[in-house]
Amino acid sequence: MLLAGLKDSTVILILSFESLDFLVRPEFPVQFLFGDHRLDTDRRELSRSDAPVAVEPQVFDLVVHLMENRDRVVTKEELIDKIWHGRSVSESTLTSRINAARKAVGDSGANQALIRTIARKGFRFVGDIELRVAQAHAMEPVNGHERKDNLAALPLPDRPAIAVLPFTNMSGDREQDYFSDGISEDIITALSKLRWFFVIARNSSFIYKGRAVHLSEIARELGVRYVLEGSVRRSGDQVRISAQLNDASTGSHLWAERYDRSIADVFAVQDEITEAIVAAIEPQLYAAESFRAQQKPPGSLDAWDLVMRALSHFWRITREDNFAAQALLDKAIAIDPRYGKALGLLATSHIFGAHMGWGGMGTAVPIAERAALAAVEADGEDAWAHHGLGYTHLFQRRFDDAIAEFEMGLRLNPNFAMAQAFYGVALCYSGRWQDGDAAARRALRLSPRDPFSAIYYGIAAYAQFIGRNYDDAIQLARESLRQRGDFVGAHRVLTASAGMSGRHALAASALEGLHRAQPGVTLAWITNELPMKRAADREHYLEGLRRAGME
Repeated sequence: MLLAGLKDSTVILILSFESLDFLVRPEFPVQFLFGDHRLDTDRRELSRSDAPVAVEPQVFDLVVHLMENRDRVVTKEELIDKIWHGRSVSESTLTSRINAARKAVGDSGANQALIRTIARKGFRFVGDIELRVAQAHAMEPVNGHERKDNLAALPLPDRPAIAVLPFTNMSGDREQDYFSDGISEDIITALSKLRWFFVIARNSSFIYKGRAVHLSEIARELGVRYVLEGSVRRSGDQVRISAQLNDASTGSHLWAERYDRSIADVFAVQDEITEAIVAAIEPQLYAAESFRAQQKPPGSLDAWDLVMRALSHFWRITREDNFAAQALLDKAIAIDPRYGKALGLLATSHIFGAHMGWGGMGTAVPIAERAALAAVEADGEDAWAHHGLGYTHLFQRRFDDAIAEFEMGLRLNPNFAMAQAFYGVALCYSGRWQDGDAAARRALRLSPRDPFSAIYYGIAAYAQFIGRNYDDAIQLARESLRQRGDFVGAHRVLTASAGMSGRHALAASALEGLHRAQPGVTLAWITNELPMKRAADREHYLEGLRRAGME
């Protein structure tokens, strides 16, 4: 390894390939410089002419792997093993990621000036690279000592960027640091799987451990808008975990929650709390980004902004807002025809509208199918894409395919509460009501303040109806309607449950409420539009509605 030069606070190194593995270990973060690009493995940032380039975590990892192994051809099998951890990946998904990697580094499939396809062998990064190690990072503090460097503010990426600070151990026992650190590290890992968020790597956010630094300074140094902080207090077999999500650009608190648990299995509690926090803050980040997009002039909106606006309408669960969401998604797709999240959400919106009785399923299904298939083709690793396809398959009566797609989406993002709930719908319509009930309740546990929580209660109510637990179904349907008085699904379940339980006054009032929420509902509509796999389940539902007086 030869020292080639010294400039400012950066050490520039010329080194052999044999020394690269030593350099790119987490404790020796490296920058790859090529053309007018800089890729920082520690901050997980890619920039062009010092301006941030939005790149998905998976695509980032793919680029890094090709650069680290640029002395040889990297096979498709190796990429699948390293980037997808051996999961089954279609040829189109791999092609999509390679295309995204080329776009991120300023290359193209036609030019292949940087990432070259080697026919029948794989891929190789062929561009010239200079490697740098930032002295500021190499000289990080240990044992809590202050850093000496004065970091410049980093520009914000064009996607929501978040740093998860190491949770503070309030127990007074340094032996418990492993637990508070583990919570923080698991949250970083889980957020990174969401892919639409720019998540600061653990090594960068953990340099603030034990230091009193203002959030605005942390945000400036790390180049993020959102900061998640928290604390862990353990006493005996009890633990209290507090977490708070902050918008450092405005100084406002977006969300805060406290979790009290008994520690019978410390790792199970760690997993549960991680799940709960990630599921809770995801919609908060979307909501904050939606509000930010609404402040922008209409002509300046990009595809991300349009999707954020669409989500804000979709979550309001009204006919008018659903149509507004579809119009915004159409605009986003016109800008980026291979935007998997936009396509998946568009498919979901069309099926959901017909499911609510706001439109005809015959019209919605073909539109949703085209969008959902395009979503999976464009981005097979996006949970929204598989959610949209699963929901579409359900109303095509392709029950096994629907369940498989929902399960794929949940493997990609286990904290996707809405996918958990709609997976429950698919299970219920397939006759597996106990599994459907468990999925709906898991959605509620993951995201108890979710904009869709009324729907989650409605799904649990429908599961109990199938199980002939009418009192439980009535109670859950009432809770759903307490949250959203216009939710037609809960009106339908409440009416059928009251009819089957012989509560005539309740059945009559429930049917009246249903007709207000869905004026065109009839027994024929239920028969034709709701995809119930088992004839006995369909007849059971129709019988409850008949007893309530529906014609």
